[in-house]
Amino acid sequence: MRAVALLVLAPALAVVLILVLLLFHVDPHLVFLPGHLLRNALQRLGIHAPNAIGVITTVVVWWGIVVIAWFAARRAIRP
Repeated sequence: MRAVALLVLAPALAVVLILVLLLFHVDPHLVFLPGHLLRNALQRLGIHAPNAIGVITTVVVWWGIVVIAWFAARRAIRP
């Protein structure tokens, strides 16, 4: 059950979180900041990275935030 939550539920929740942030007019540059930072770093190294790299990086970072929050909530609930 934990694997399903980590591999299915958490990425879906990360995508929904990104969409909700964009829906509430949070600046897209701020929402996709991890992807922008990685693409800029790769460009400084002379590597042309497509936009998909930035989007995937952003989703992975938001996925990590969701997983960390989930583990913290589970730890806080357990006595």
